[in-house]
Amino acid sequence: MRVLGLSPLDKDATVSLVEDGRVVYAAAEERFSRVKQHAGFPHLALADALRYASIGPEEIDVVAYPFLDAAGEERLMRRAFEEEARHLRESPAPSLDDALRAAEARVPSGRPPVHGLPSADARMRKGAAKELLYRWLGVGPLAPAASRRLSRRWLERAVRDHRRWQEDLIAGLRELGLEEKLKRTEHHVSHAANAYLASGFDRALVVTLDGYGSGLSGSIALGEGGRIARKHALRFPDSLGAFYESVTSSLGFHPDRHAGKIVGLAAYGDPDVLSDAVRTRFDLADGDLRIRQNLNVFFSRHLAARFPMIDVAAAWQHVLEVAACAVVDHWRRALDVDAVVLSGGVCANVKMNQRIHSLDGIARTFVYPNMGDGGCGTGLAMQLSWPGGVGESIRDVYLGPEYGEDELLAALEAEGLEPTRPAPLAAEVARLLHAGKVVARFAGRMEYGPRALGNRSVLYHGRDPAVNQWLNQRLGRTEFMPFAPVTLWEERERCYHGLAGAEHAAEFMTITFDCTDWMKEHCPAAVHVDGTARPQLVRREVNPEYHDIVARYRDLSGVPCLVNTSFNMHEEPIVCTPRDAVRAFLRGRIDALALGPFLVEAPSST
Repeated sequence: MRVLGLSPLDKDATVSLVEDGRVVYAAAEERFSRVKQHAGFPHLALADALRYASIGPEEIDVVAYPFLDAAGEERLMRRAFEEEARHLRESPAPSLDDALRAAEARVPSGRPPVHGLPSADARMRKGAAKELLYRWLGVGPLAPAASRRLSRRWLERAVRDHRRWQEDLIAGLRELGLEEKLKRTEHHVSHAANAYLASGFDRALVVTLDGYGSGLSGSIALGEGGRIARKHALRFPDSLGAFYESVTSSLGFHPDRHAGKIVGLAAYGDPDVLSDAVRTRFDLADGDLRIRQNLNVFFSRHLAARFPMIDVAAAWQHVLEVAACAVVDHWRRALDVDAVVLSGGVCANVKMNQRIHSLDGIARTFVYPNMGDGGCGTGLAMQLSWPGGVGESIRDVYLGPEYGEDELLAALEAEGLEPTRPAPLAAEVARLLHAGKVVARFAGRMEYGPRALGNRSVLYHGRDPAVNQWLNQRLGRTEFMPFAPVTLWEERERCYHGLAGAEHAAEFMTITFDCTDWMKEHCPAAVHVDGTARPQLVRREVNPEYHDIVARYRDLSGVPCLVNTSFNMHEEPIVCTPRDAVRAFLRGRIDALALGPFLVEAPSST
């Protein structure tokens, strides 16, 4: 059975082609359009999927879409907000005046500055009038009214947007003659399906956590024998995704794109300053969670105007971890399982994933590599074409387009670049890296999902802890996390603690681990201020040429790790085509580009 999976069209529109439960092709529209988190029908990615598979639209059996129709989604939204209105009346948020005064007394003094931020002790003041407004609307007497108004505004916008994207979906399918093959489902079914069916686990707790989907913000299910049975639903707007988006926005970042920056920023702060105050808005009991006035963004804005950014970020991260772990731990015990699989946008939070894996009784953890909404179409397409029983775990996510040598050479020649073809290429790339050069690698099929996993990556040695500053400046980025390391599978125990049971998740950069003292000493550029790293473990049977580069570098340096960051410029998608790669290579002032079997050094370096 051949199923075309389409992710939600509101952001990160993604196409997946699945045959009998096996993903044949998957890629996001943004990689082709070059529009970050592309919204709308994925015409370009869909055309490339059909080209790759050498089929026409008429050979598609089913089109899978992970939302109900506009009327069905509107009904679920309105039901959720009726419940929210009742909750606001019956359970108002407590006064925080005393808690916030105590929190101000706990702010540490004399901290060193965080690169790219004002002094850690500087408060992000918006002016006295705005700060007073945020206090009144966020924690003061006007907060309940503000919460009701913001909830209504969210509902109106969400209803309008769902209608728009549903119209776009139908129009796009009609052009291809596929409208009659459309099959819809409730949103969290698709998250649960990709997490469980790709894990290879027979019996597992299936946890989905995101901002919003079909009236829910999460779900708990039991996966067993290839089937998934939901046990509990986490209601919207009691949403950990909305909770985290509010602080991302309030600290000055884009809520849909930059949540990872808050994870990195949190490590610099003290969670004890504000966590108690933030935690008072949560009710956690019996595997469920309620968050009072969760859509009231003025709460986080007030705290961001009153406290250091790093302490606000630390509080949100800590409370997120506490809440997620409380839910997971309850259902692990209730269902008597020792394996957990995770999906949904909140599960992009790699530190939260580490905390979940560290829970007593959790022996195995898998995080779906494209955990956000971009992976939903894949999950539903897998489920609709699943042959039954328990399948093998996903081997890799090199599922996008691949380009021939003629196309690679044409892209180089268009810019007047004269490549060499060293043999073996891995040895020459390793030599350049050992000499302190920055090397971009473009090879094979493009990765599916948010992470660059070697085929569209920028590589550097991990000896220089300052690389996070100067290389990000070259690429036009601002980051607070160190670059992630790629590490040889066979050397993993030398570098990280707590891997057991999550090694496979670590092949996709979806979870952090505490670093060993050896790693901290020999690869400091990849270790965060809290002593953790988000590794990619690479096995030779999965990506032989990439593995060989790291192995050759180890032979020269004694270190089985390299820094790996995505091959793209600031606020651009990861490169897709050879032309994209050559353009980013020249603009990013990268020292060398390994483009397929070819190697070219930057003109300034020759």
